[in-house]
Amino acid sequence: MEWLSIHGGLLNTEFLRGKINIPGLIGVIVFYVVILVVGILASWWGMRKAKKQSNTESEDVMLAGRNIGLFVGIFTMTATWVGGGYINGTAEYVFTPGYGLIWTQAPVAYAITLVLGGLLFARKMRDAGYVTMLDPFRQRYGRVMAALLYIPALLGDVFWTAAILSALGASLSVIVGLNHVWAVLISAAIAILYTFIGGLYSVAYTDVIQLICIIVGLWLVIPFAMLHPAVTSIAKTANGNSTWLGEAPTGYWIGNYIDSALLLILGGIPWQVYFQRVLSQKTSRGATILSLAAGLGCIILAIPAIIIGAIAASTDWNATSYREFGEIPVPASDYPLALPMVMQFLTPVPVAVIGLGAVSAAVMSSADSSVLSSSSMFARNVYKPLRDALASKCSKAKEASEREVVWVMRVAVIIVGVSAAVLGIKVQSVYGLWYLCADMVYVILFPQLFCVIYLPFTNVYGSLLGYIVGWILRLLGGEPLLNLNPVIYYPWYDEESKYQLFPFKTLTMVVSFLTIVVASLLFRIFCGRRLIDPEANSYDMQGGDVNHAYDQGINWKYHSRNDDTKKSG
Repeated sequence: MEWLSIHGGLLNTEFLRGKINIPGLIGVIVFYVVILVVGILASWWGMRKAKKQSNTESEDVMLAGRNIGLFVGIFTMTATWVGGGYINGTAEYVFTPGYGLIWTQAPVAYAITLVLGGLLFARKMRDAGYVTMLDPFRQRYGRVMAALLYIPALLGDVFWTAAILSALGASLSVIVGLNHVWAVLISAAIAILYTFIGGLYSVAYTDVIQLICIIVGLWLVIPFAMLHPAVTSIAKTANGNSTWLGEAPTGYWIGNYIDSALLLILGGIPWQVYFQRVLSQKTSRGATILSLAAGLGCIILAIPAIIIGAIAASTDWNATSYREFGEIPVPASDYPLALPMVMQFLTPVPVAVIGLGAVSAAVMSSADSSVLSSSSMFARNVYKPLRDALASKCSKAKEASEREVVWVMRVAVIIVGVSAAVLGIKVQSVYGLWYLCADMVYVILFPQLFCVIYLPFTNVYGSLLGYIVGWILRLLGGEPLLNLNPVIYYPWYDEESKYQLFPFKTLTMVVSFLTIVVASLLFRIFCGRRLIDPEANSYDMQGGDVNHAYDQGINWKYHSRNDDTKKSG
């Protein structure tokens, strides 16, 4: 291993965690340059192709002109889900004592997510010709409700991006020697740059390269790591005192286990990053196949990460050069580093560099997608409706042009990317952020999406009340990751771990769903009894287009029997 201490200039002691690994640094630079060049070329090729079609400029950038083929589509969907958080988080939990494989729910859960999304939502969304996940809400409930629903979607994307940037920062700090902060900032800057330039064209075609790197890099690491003298066979450590298989939940922890699984499965559906790929397909059939194939890909690509986590749990770290890097036994703060630790301390330098390329590829493939998805929703579902509303009230103002929407999206790419990078620097647990990002989406967005697609009688009143109830109940339940103490102590609350063992997140989601349904039905009843004037809101009570009730303003009108008598007379 060739090491070099550099002082002064860009690579000073604040830039480095320890000593810089020159081969590793060169490998990372080469990989980043290749990805950047591919992203720029894909953008140039895609824009030339788009000029021959009749799509709007924003559709070309956000959905690649709905011209992503099935092969590239499967690659980009799989690469997006198999991100840095996916492979790093999987290895982390398999390695973590007390959790292990049994508690590593995300790989199977997200595979089920993609299958359910393909069967229940992909065809309906693609047939409707939507551009973003929030379009059906804009159409049914109006622009204000769509903007409110953007908040949990944005938080989910930012948390997701932060998790995967944190994963890459951890890997670069171990293998290359870069300080975690600088590693996150540099990686975020590269992803932001080519996403800013090319939109989905750049993102989709770089995903193909990145997925190949993930497959080759992870599987290459495994045989070298298994043959290291400090590693006991994972077949032997699967029995006895090993922790890598984990312990099945018992007692009240079963409720927490089920809650977490449902959160990941159903909370993984309402993501713009998913629907962006679905909606970029030429046909609804292609959108469905895309989802099903990507679900299978998620399971297959979790296998090497699980094996690497098992190797980490089966290693005598005192017999490796890790003892010069960290404490023995491995402290909990280094559990998230399981994947890069195996690469760095159990494999030769060239293999570690290639493995680092796999981690970098995984992060880039998800970071760019998440940043683009939030930016697309902001430009189309928040900025454009607001801009058009202002234009309608001012005779001299013009509505937002397609080019203006695209540039707003590009500015949002920078803002969202920087925000995620800052959060990725602050939070250390990759898997914790992974759960947190699905949390908001599960509790708030899933019941809303199901209602807007499958329950045509729901309306903006029910949606708003369900939204408020969902937020209140979720926040009152507390969140240990954010040091937010609970106000509501559900049954089975564990004082020691500060966890709500009762499946309160699922309960919150169900209550939010029922609130939407019941409030919408009550509104229909009130309209029928003339307690509310439906004409004031341009409502179609048969469940059709709301005609943007909030755009028109909510006008409550009460009628007395005398008024009704006078009108009838």
